[in-house]
Amino acid sequence: MRSLVVISACAALVIGSAAQAQQAAPPAAPPPYGESINLEQAKTIVDAAMAEAKKNNWLMAITVVGPAGDLVYFAKMDNTQHASVTISQHKARAAAIFRRPTKAFEENLGKGFEFLYQLTLDGMIASQGGVPLISGGKLIGAIGCSGGAGPQDLQTCMAGVNALK
Repeated sequence: MRSLVVISACAALVIGSAAQAQQAAPPAAPPPYGESINLEQAKTIVDAAMAEAKKNNWLMAITVVGPAGDLVYFAKMDNTQHASVTISQHKARAAAIFRRPTKAFEENLGKGFEFLYQLTLDGMIASQGGVPLISGGKLIGAIGCSGGAGPQDLQTCMAGVNALK
């Protein structure tokens, strides 16, 4: 019994010191909010994202939201899984309201226990495929894509982001 206590205490010390050693640098300052993306811009972004998905034979749901996370434009390819509708909306909203790509939260969770609190934040989704839309240095909205694996969702988003430039 005493050996079990000693082993448990040693394990706690090792885990605790490893978590302290992985202190993350503070993130860069997020962009300030700007005026909301307009419908014409949102359609252009979704069209580019849709073209990327079609080119790769991925079935996607694609959402564009304004800076507050409110829906501006949405499209879903035929036969896309139903869950992707909601997931794409959540990814776009999280990228807008937290002013950073959802991939950043996924990466943080891989760094250790100190980032687990993120899972308790309202509107949080820690999965690739949500990207802020920046124009003139200001956040005007975000795009969220769902239907593939995380890297596919992100690639689809980036095609839309690049259409904004």
